[in-house]
Amino acid sequence: MRLDQKLLENGKKLPLVEEFYTLQGEGIQTGTPAYFIRLGGCDVGCSWCDTKHSWNPTLFPPVPTDEIVARAASFPAKAVVVTGGEPTTYPLGYFTGKLKEAGVKTFIETSGAYPLSGDWDWICLSPKKNAPPTDNIHRLAHELKVVVYEPSDIEWAEQHALLVTEKCSLLLQPEWSRREQLIPLLIEYIQSNPKWRLSLQMHKWIRIP
Repeated sequence: MRLDQKLLENGKKLPLVEEFYTLQGEGIQTGTPAYFIRLGGCDVGCSWCDTKHSWNPTLFPPVPTDEIVARAASFPAKAVVVTGGEPTTYPLGYFTGKLKEAGVKTFIETSGAYPLSGDWDWICLSPKKNAPPTDNIHRLAHELKVVVYEPSDIEWAEQHALLVTEKCSLLLQPEWSRREQLIPLLIEYIQSNPKWRLSLQMHKWIRIP
């Protein structure tokens, strides 16, 4: 489900689900502080998604983007991670422009299901089978993070690894509910294929947002 774009005033408003200051819990940036901004709305529909409450954007009336930026810029890290839902559903050029003006670094986590907008310091591409990446986002990605729900997802990950640049970090991440059975498999695979790294959802282990 997607919001009527007219409600967003070309990105001057966004459907905000939640925002919080915490440590990055997964991927290459694990352990670093950042202000997280979760936008509502996603039609990718992964069965194992841990933020299904964010899927319906009509539950989250658009709020002024300037207000979000002001809150984000007030925290010490001066880094924002935009996630969802699927954030590329919305025009993000105005948002990232204001963050840059405030001296805040911009990070995005996306499936790549829609064309990318905005100016990003770091792009984490996490492709999903339900809605494969579009446009040229593979060449722009700094990080390819593939969630492994079943062993065959490793082959899916390898297909996407062929599309990114040599500078892109490659990560395999076990789906949380199946971590006990998948972690040994991923450890063995990464040992044999060292271009990959293991990503774990640290924030769930230490119980932070």
